[in-house]
Amino acid sequence: ALVAAPEPRGPMIQKITLETDVLFGFDKAELREEGKRKLDEIADGLKGAEVNEIVAVGHTDRIGNEQYNEKLSQRRADAVKEYLAQKGVSSERIQTEGRGEQNPVTGDDCRGAKGQKLISCLQPNRRVEIEVFGQREVAATETQPGAGATGSPSGSTSGGSGR
Repeated sequence: ALVAAPEPRGPMIQKITLETDVLFGFDKAELREEGKRKLDEIADGLKGAEVNEIVAVGHTDRIGNEQYNEKLSQRRADAVKEYLAQKGVSSERIQTEGRGEQNPVTGDDCRGAKGQKLISCLQPNRRVEIEVFGQREVAATETQPGAGATGSPSGSTSGGSGR
């Protein structure tokens, strides 16, 4: 069977990193209400954009074994996909990936921490990154309110009153 060439991703419209404490509880992959609200904002923001592909990448901290964390990060990414699909985003356009504990953002910050302190310290590593590829309508970016409001004041207000 012939496989169609993948569509070009197009430019990245946005990259969003959602902390897992917003999306999920510690060691969980069920979306919290706050996480659903954040994903609602993302889905609303995609209306009017031509989305070619969305990539949701789940991450975990280093607590627990590597295989378990890999599965947990995949379940988190899949939960994001499922929710966005319920909000009208085409599920065929959403790719998911679980990277487990491979890409920590905390570096050596948490060395020596134990128990609840370690869980809190490693929080930034528990996240889902969402990359959106495609195009936004050009008109939307040109008509931002207040676009001309920056810069130096014009003419009449910069006068010779201080001389």
